[in-house]
Amino acid sequence: MNQQNTISKDLVAASATPIVLSILARGQSYGYAIIKEVKDQSGGQMQWKDGMLYPVLHRLEKQGLIESEVRPSEQGRMRKYYELKDEGRQALSEQQNQWHAVYAMLTKLWENEACLT
Repeated sequence: MNQQNTISKDLVAASATPIVLSILARGQSYGYAIIKEVKDQSGGQMQWKDGMLYPVLHRLEKQGLIESEVRPSEQGRMRKYYELKDEGRQALSEQQNQWHAVYAMLTKLWENEACLT
């Protein structure tokens, strides 16, 4: 994948919390499924690895925004499932407001930038 089709590490790191919270707002999930969802939803532009996702999940759990439960998967092997708590839904709403504000500001700036056309 070339440089133009990937998202910078800084932007990936900044967006990790709202992305994980948004995925878990849809329902319980586990690590590999979250990684796959990120890749699918980004059209392959964001390809997270375990080493990027699990620290985020552990931090969100420590903050009381998500909770986890180890139980058998459909295939019978033990898997850790993560679920959004009420506090996580509130945090997601706050994140959405912040990201909408950033998006709106960037849109205004870029619409007024003659050098970008």
